[in-house]
Amino acid sequence: MPASTLAPAAAPEPGWRHARTGNSLSEVHGSIAVPGPGATFWQRFRAYWGPGLLVAVGYMDPGNWATDIAGGARFGYTLLSVVLLSNLFAMLLQHLAAKLGIVTGRDLAQACRDHYSRPVSLALWLFCEIAIAACDLAEVIGSAIALNLLFGLPLPWGVALTTLDVLLVLLLQNKGFRVIESLVAGLIFLIFGCFLYEIIASHPDWLGLAKGLVPQLQVVTNPAMLYVAIGILGATVMPHNLYLHSSIVQVRQIEPTEAGRRSALKFATIDSTVALFLAFFINAAILVTAAAAFHGKGHDDVADIADAHSLLSPVLGASAASVIFAIALLASGQSSTLTGTLAGQIVMEGFLNLRLKPWVRRLITRLVAVVPALVVAIIYGEKGTGQLLVLSQVILSLQLSFAVIPLVLFTSDKLKMGTFVNGPWLKALAWSVAGIILTLNLFLLWQTLSGNE
Repeated sequence: MPASTLAPAAAPEPGWRHARTGNSLSEVHGSIAVPGPGATFWQRFRAYWGPGLLVAVGYMDPGNWATDIAGGARFGYTLLSVVLLSNLFAMLLQHLAAKLGIVTGRDLAQACRDHYSRPVSLALWLFCEIAIAACDLAEVIGSAIALNLLFGLPLPWGVALTTLDVLLVLLLQNKGFRVIESLVAGLIFLIFGCFLYEIIASHPDWLGLAKGLVPQLQVVTNPAMLYVAIGILGATVMPHNLYLHSSIVQVRQIEPTEAGRRSALKFATIDSTVALFLAFFINAAILVTAAAAFHGKGHDDVADIADAHSLLSPVLGASAASVIFAIALLASGQSSTLTGTLAGQIVMEGFLNLRLKPWVRRLITRLVAVVPALVVAIIYGEKGTGQLLVLSQVILSLQLSFAVIPLVLFTSDKLKMGTFVNGPWLKALAWSVAGIILTLNLFLLWQTLSGNE
């Protein structure tokens, strides 16, 4: 079979080690129809719009908030360029993830199982499960902190309450994939609206903000600034999003021709890029709000979500600022929960070909996150949960390269991708991004474990 020809899903393809069996997210695979070639651009875009928003959630989850707040409070607008660079990296990697799913009909977890030996595949699965549990931990803690800020609910009770979202996710999955996409879209636009208010209320220095988008040498030469910058990168680019995106792009009914796949890839890339611009705005807004409210005003040491919440209203003089901040945090935690459910299912089914009922899989993952969060909340309280939030981001950083490197390898292999293989410039760019991420995240890990900052 020519390298440019794609085999049916049930047959092994040249370049894949094992036979390919089963569709990713089989219960919703190909369940959403898309208009034919005669449709307008906007009709086709509306049909493909959705997966990018699910992916974007991972780039604005509670794990990002602490690093963005710390960066803005300590260094003003300087690290805005790092937020922008991180999102550009994300746009490239999510394009590759969508390409893998659309062209090969395999998600990243299935592709790893197909290609690697059993021991290697199991090791990658274990690393990914640890990362998903760490991500889930951030969502649990973020939601619990938001419930505490809004309603005064003690942290242990807030942590325990987050387990009930298993029922919500189960209900939504039974009502169709578009329902999940619509709910997540609503939560994202709620977060967007909240931070649009925060930026207006904080009266930022617009000239300083514009300068902050331009990379500056001091980001590299100042050790403390470099540490926070690496933390922003590590918290922004999430490994589970690569598995997630390579799967959910297949929910659309993609025409099994080269032209059909090119069209699907085009609209999937537009979808994810637009959604990640929303994620960039939200992450940048968190940093800008912290910079305008705290930097140079005696609060440069603010790095904790709860401290930022308590100071926003008195510092800005806007009584609603703290409440809206907490509402955005709760929306962030709950939207991340929905996508975490799907990522966990995709990874377990993809690597192990093991299919559990969604509520069983979610409950297992949730308990792995809830138990340590509950113990720390009871024993150490708010400070302990904040430290646990930082630790979860370090774990995610460590796992990231185990997802990025296989993704770049697979999409650069002509036997797997045919005419869709990464071109020389895209291959060079992708490997450069993979190398930067690996180097910076290893440095972040070393800095964190050694206690240097």
